[in-house]
Amino acid sequence: MALLALLAGAALANWVAKRIVLKGVLRLLGRSPFEAEARHVGAIAARLSNILPTVIVQVGIAAVPGLPPGLVSLVHSLCAVIIILTLALAVTATLTLGNELYQRRPDAGNRPIKGYVQVANLLVYAAAAILVLAALMNQSPLLLLSGLGAMAAVLMLVFKDTILSLVASVQIGSNDMVRVGDWIEMPKLDANGDVIDIALHTVKVQNFDKTITTIPTYRLITESFRNWRGMSESGGRRIMRALMIDQNSIGFLDEADLAKFARFGVLRDYLRQRQDEVQAWNREHAPSEVLDARRLTNLGTFRAYVLAYLKARPDIADDKTLLVRQLAPSENGLPLEIYAFATTTVWAQYETIQADIFDHLLAVMPEFGLRIFQRPSGSDLAFLARDAACSPEREGSASASMPSRWNS
Repeated sequence: MALLALLAGAALANWVAKRIVLKGVLRLLGRSPFEAEARHVGAIAARLSNILPTVIVQVGIAAVPGLPPGLVSLVHSLCAVIIILTLALAVTATLTLGNELYQRRPDAGNRPIKGYVQVANLLVYAAAAILVLAALMNQSPLLLLSGLGAMAAVLMLVFKDTILSLVASVQIGSNDMVRVGDWIEMPKLDANGDVIDIALHTVKVQNFDKTITTIPTYRLITESFRNWRGMSESGGRRIMRALMIDQNSIGFLDEADLAKFARFGVLRDYLRQRQDEVQAWNREHAPSEVLDARRLTNLGTFRAYVLAYLKARPDIADDKTLLVRQLAPSENGLPLEIYAFATTTVWAQYETIQADIFDHLLAVMPEFGLRIFQRPSGSDLAFLARDAACSPEREGSASASMPSRWNS
């Protein structure tokens, strides 16, 4: 009868806790404007409501007469285990809710706390495991902790990755190395895309081909990677590409060339200034040979044209570095590099701007008597072979039909 009374009391407490108290709490939460948070809080409260009947059974089992001491001790321990596990689950759910609330802050992407929440959850589960063992063994938790001290080396080995990831998460957060939404590039791990999640052990990167690369968190500390956040925040993306100029096409300008180039509006001021400078130098030094005199070249004029053309484009940033420079010549020609910044960081728009610039420059180069260096293709070699096989009577007609690049 005493055992039945105890079970009835526990059932009544469970009914009161869930049907009256919990239902009232859920009704109050349902009226709040925070619907998502209300569901989480309601789930936590429902879990905690299981503690009341468990406590009644744990306390009242000792008052039931005629039960063996071993059974009383077992029931007492099992109730303690249920209470400990319930509290641990409620605490971890509360920490997860706190992380979700934090993620709604505008600056949450800059300082994610998901890794710290996972560490806290791990510590809660570790503490719960120690308390459960202590309850089942009827021993003090301090005794178990003293025994764990001798297993420190084993624990360090087992939780090596967790410890490394924890230290890496702290360094990443304190140094603001990576944020959710950053574009990072890590060639060693084939990662090139946006960071979509930063956890304790892993960082997930969604590549541009929509695949997911998972990177161990500590690898971001021990190895180098590229973060494109600075480019995104600057508002401009760099254009750095070279045109390979055929060095055989570089030469001096004559009066006819100067008159022709004067019709380019972007070159009038440059030609006027440079001609005055060259003429003043020649008058002062009076060179005896033509080669000793200063003269304008088609390549130098083309460089001035490219620089003026880029400055006139509204999609090229005028507050950032803008260069048109020569690099060291090689067997592939003379590189003329354009170093500028587009006014957008959107990938498609950036590629369009870059393509428009080089389309125009490649089309306007023949006006300056310049040619792009290009290795002969199979069709060029076939044309030469056919031309070599021509008879002497057809030599003149074959030469006349050859492309201008071979005649030159």
